[in-house]
Amino acid sequence: MYWLYNLFFGDTLAHTIFVLALVITVGILLGKIKIGGVSLGTTWILFVGIAASHFGMTIDPGVLSFIKEFGLILFVFSIGLQVGPGFFSSFKNGGMQLVGLASLIVGLGVATAYALHLATDTPIPTMVGILSGAVTNTPGLGAAQQAYSDASGINDPSIALGYAVAYPLGVIGIIFSMIFIRYALRIRFEKEDEALAAMSNEHKKYADKISVQFTNAVLDGRTVGEMKELINRSFVISRIADADNHITVATQDSRLHIGDKLLIVCSSEDTDAITAFLGHIIDMPFEEWGSLDSQLVSRRILITKPSINGKKFADLHLRTKYGINITRVNRAGVDLIPYQGMELQVGDRVMVVGSEKAIAQVADLLGNSMKKLREPNLVTIFVGIALGVLLGSIPLLNVPQPVKLGLAGGPLIVAILIGRFGTRFHLVTYTTMSANLMLREVGITLFLAAVGIGAGDGFVDAIVGGGYRWVGYGVIITVVPLLIVSLIARLGMKVNYYTLMGLIAGSTTDPPALAYANSTAGNDMPAVSYATVYPVVMFLRVLTAQIFILFAL
Repeated sequence: MYWLYNLFFGDTLAHTIFVLALVITVGILLGKIKIGGVSLGTTWILFVGIAASHFGMTIDPGVLSFIKEFGLILFVFSIGLQVGPGFFSSFKNGGMQLVGLASLIVGLGVATAYALHLATDTPIPTMVGILSGAVTNTPGLGAAQQAYSDASGINDPSIALGYAVAYPLGVIGIIFSMIFIRYALRIRFEKEDEALAAMSNEHKKYADKISVQFTNAVLDGRTVGEMKELINRSFVISRIADADNHITVATQDSRLHIGDKLLIVCSSEDTDAITAFLGHIIDMPFEEWGSLDSQLVSRRILITKPSINGKKFADLHLRTKYGINITRVNRAGVDLIPYQGMELQVGDRVMVVGSEKAIAQVADLLGNSMKKLREPNLVTIFVGIALGVLLGSIPLLNVPQPVKLGLAGGPLIVAILIGRFGTRFHLVTYTTMSANLMLREVGITLFLAAVGIGAGDGFVDAIVGGGYRWVGYGVIITVVPLLIVSLIARLGMKVNYYTLMGLIAGSTTDPPALAYANSTAGNDMPAVSYATVYPVVMFLRVLTAQIFILFAL
């Protein structure tokens, strides 16, 4: 039976793989357990790793370090690719207020942690671990560990121990903050719903379809292109039905005449202005447009050819070459109004109106192959990782040790930039949601397992030696910044409570808190604000964890 003992407690390659697989499997199974609707999820892998290491199931430090760092890189890179397209847009469309509040939460958290360090004399590395656990931010933990290792040349297990001790009550503290604000400020959901219904649709960008009767005699005989210049709004005239109900696809040169019926795609915010300019809305459902002339059809075409990636509509000349009209572009589940300067991306779905023959030609040009989308774009991933490691290795400051972005910050920044600007360099950044999730989960499970196994040897001694106090420190770091900023947002800025819950969850990058917020609100507002602040907060958490360690050493 020596082989079995060697498998659990030996130092062979089989032992390494077996222990990793065992820790991850047990951790994932425990993560499915919910108490009060709340689960620690994959964080259980960390605790299982600590337990395994405590009982002698250790792994060679060099191998463990590789697994930890590679897992971290996969995790942060997949996050960067996911949030990249929305990272810079989060600063627009009124998102600056939420981003500013979230940044304030991050800053107050760091300040609170530093104040506790001064008051309790807890070592900085341990306090950074507690900070990462208190705000449930695993990339911050990875960044802190990697920064400390680079600066000092040694690993400090207290970083992971602080994280493990603070994490459970961190999740609870975040949800508690939401509940406390609700009852302390006597928030009533009925009033929040009324306020939500009364909110302006100022930032709504979804495409609506309307049927309009053209009655403006002053503009009789003008072309569609001239109309768009005069109105100066973003809209598309898709089809024109003349007095005989003969339907044609609208082009820039199509002339409008009194009595023509127009099928228009525009933002809901522009509907009134466009209608008032052209004529009046008529009751003509979209289905009726298809039944009047069977020669014209509409199809969604999937862009799958890499050669189209990053090209603009104006470069393709689809309207002049094929006589078709593009009315909408669906990107990430949202319908956008096309314009000549819009850059197309692999994975976009375009709504094309025209003849069957013309649509078939356009489909061939754009790809329209689900099979191609399912193929992994490994070149982009590994080029990005290489560039991320290169960027992370560049010394930025020397105070007193070289400050680097590291193996967490470098790949994260490069992934964000690739996700946003990769199309301009013809890099196919599209990955299916399942592929991105698989990459991310493999990375985080490897990282947590390696951290747990590396930290487990001294876990009990650390707790007995005063580590139990770290729980209290973590609660303070979690709750104080959230309550302060929530009061500012609610009382000073009149932020809707649903939006506030998403802000709290997003500023702590905490999915269980978001799940609680969504179930409580019964609408998508928490998810919207969560998505608005998440990219910036993730970036700040990673950087502040490193800077906190390096400047305090």
